[in-house]
Amino acid sequence: MQDEYRTVARAGVHETEINRSRFLCALAPAATEEEAQAFVAGVRKEHADASHNCWAYVIGADAAVQKASDDGEPGGTAGVPMLQMLLRRDMRYVVAVVTRYYGGVKLGAGGLIRAYGGAVGEALDDFGTLTRRRYRLAAVTVDHQRAGRLQNDLRAAGRAVRDVRYAEAVTIEVGLPEADVEGFRSWLADATAGTAVLELGGETYADA
Repeated sequence: MQDEYRTVARAGVHETEINRSRFLCALAPAATEEEAQAFVAGVRKEHADASHNCWAYVIGADAAVQKASDDGEPGGTAGVPMLQMLLRRDMRYVVAVVTRYYGGVKLGAGGLIRAYGGAVGEALDDFGTLTRRRYRLAAVTVDHQRAGRLQNDLRAAGRAVRDVRYAEAVTIEVGLPEADVEGFRSWLADATAGTAVLELGGETYADA
């Protein structure tokens, strides 16, 4: 697994006009290919009267899934430059749809490539990006007396508390960078006088 990846910070639509053609870039995070396809379908339905709804998406922290469509524009002038812009910006788990309303002036192949790729780049600038980092899930079980102070100590140490469950004891779930696991084990023993139990779980990604 990749240690981290970048994605778009939020969904949105950015509009630009080039030689009387309107270009609307709808951008959104997508956790799966199915989610990306559903987003594309939604934009196509919303803009069914548009000249073209071209799209591109990148799924996977390692960019394992990369797909694009020109939707009737000359081959390689729309979907591919959109995809290339996403990859150039190191975007992952993201989908982009550029809707074009033709304004009567032909742009030529070079103009189309710049327009479609540029629309995605401008949308990324508008909506911002965020980095998500790989974490190891860890469950810390501690008695009720120590739980409140431990939560405060965890937050003060910059540890991401993901969940807290109360039963006979208190289980606090945190996310740890893999390189920090052993150091955290020692810190936890000191912080709780050796009374806490640490169980390591699977891996996930969370905002850095």
